[in-house]
Amino acid sequence: MSVDYTLNPKRELSAQIAAAIRDSIVSGALPVNERLPSESELAEQFEVSRPTLREALKRLAAQNLIRTLRGATGGAFVNRLGFSDAYGQQITTSTLLLSMNDVSFETACEARYALERACVPLSAARRLPDHLATMRAEIRRQGQPGLSDESFCDSDVAFHRALVDGAGNPVLSYQLAGAVEGMQPLMNMITFSARNRTRIIGFHTRIADAIEARDVATTEGALQELSAHTIALAHEVRDARAGFANQPK
Repeated sequence: MSVDYTLNPKRELSAQIAAAIRDSIVSGALPVNERLPSESELAEQFEVSRPTLREALKRLAAQNLIRTLRGATGGAFVNRLGFSDAYGQQITTSTLLLSMNDVSFETACEARYALERACVPLSAARRLPDHLATMRAEIRRQGQPGLSDESFCDSDVAFHRALVDGAGNPVLSYQLAGAVEGMQPLMNMITFSARNRTRIIGFHTRIADAIEARDVATTEGALQELSAHTIALAHEVRDARAGFANQPK
C-alpha cells in the first residue's frame, strides 16, 4: 500500500494516519481481506514512530475497519464491515448527540417517529413471521407482572426494532438504529414515571395487528398517536417537575 498523504505536524498524527488508511479502504485501493504493510513499513512510509503508528491502527480496529491476526501469516487485514458491526457506533453517536446538545424532547421525538413511519409501507409488505413473532413476544413480555422499568424499556426498543427490521432493508435498519435504540431509551428515561404500560401495550398491539394485516394506514396512524402520547407525557413530567421545584421550602 502506498498512500499519497502529507501529515500536518500541528494535528494529531495517529488520527491523520488512520484517516488516510480509512480513505484507502473506502476508495477500494485497499480491498477487503488485503493485508496491510507491516508496522515498520507503515511507520517508515508515514515517517512516524512505531507507537504513533500502532495508535492509528487501534483507531481503525475500534471502527472494525481492520482485524489483527498473530503468527507467521498474521498482520493487519482489511475487514468487511457489515451493517450489524456499525449499529453500535450509530447508536452511541446518536445518544451522545442528543445528550450533549440542546435538542428538545419534542424535536427528538418528532424525528424518531417520522423516521419509523417511513419504514411502515416496506415493513407491511415485507415483514416475515419472525418479525411478527418478535413483536408479539415483546408485547407479552411488557405485560408481565413485576417487570422492571429497565426491562420494559428494553422490550420497547426490541418491539420497534422488529418493526423497522421488517422493512427488509439493511440500510434503513442501520440509519434507524440511532433513532430507535439511541432516542428511545432517552425518551423512556424522561417519561417512564408517567407512562401507563397498559396503554403502551395497546398501541403496540394495534401496530402489530396492522403490520400482520399489511395495513399501512392503521400502522402509521397508531405510530402518530403514540408519538403524540409520548410528547404529552413529557409535558406532564416537565410541568410536574417545575411545580415541585417552585414549591416553597
